[in-house]
Amino acid sequence: MQHYDYADSVGTAAPEPLFASIADDILQRGYCIMPNALPMALTSRLTEYAHNAVGFDPAGIGRNRQYQQNEFVRTDEICWIQGTSAVTAAWLNWMDCLKVYLNSRLFLGLFSYESHFAHYPPGSFYKRHFDAFQGQSNRILSTVLYLNPEWGHEDGGELVIYSPQNQSESVNVTPLAGTLAVFLSEEFPHEVLPAKRDRFSIAGWFRVNDSTTQRVNPPN
Repeated sequence: MQHYDYADSVGTAAPEPLFASIADDILQRGYCIMPNALPMALTSRLTEYAHNAVGFDPAGIGRNRQYQQNEFVRTDEICWIQGTSAVTAAWLNWMDCLKVYLNSRLFLGLFSYESHFAHYPPGSFYKRHFDAFQGQSNRILSTVLYLNPEWGHEDGGELVIYSPQNQSESVNVTPLAGTLAVFLSEEFPHEVLPAKRDRFSIAGWFRVNDSTTQRVNPPN
């Protein structure tokens, strides 16, 4: 099997034991909440970039022809990550390292990764939803990295991940800078509660390739 250097592609070590912990949690319970997941320097650079980013657009639901804005469901704004800056390229490379590890460990067949910065102004929310409906999407794993220094419980804005077996059971994730949440896209409904101040994150999805001769998916 080809050896993959987890440090070289990001310039800062992404330790294999951390990836192993993420894989173990996904295997055992379908989700992982990892504080201080990324190197502190990379988290700080991404936080600064997000807070100064331009080009945020109102978020919508659905894809392509089904895309629509619905402020009853969500009121955040997003900016897709293309990897055209050094810091966003480092982010995508770090996630590519994670993809390689998860494929080698869990045989998920992850093919590509897409992500965007998300900004929730005070009072904004995203109601309970799935990132993928079972058997109808190629999103396999959802990820959320938080970019909010010194965030406390009183600031709100928690991610709530609901149990697939019992919707009255949930895990609340405080959106503190450096915390990474990873969960199975088809299995876990989740929502974002209103925050009392500006809340930033990177939402992303690992996808499989289900292209056909008539359709390219994921799109280029």
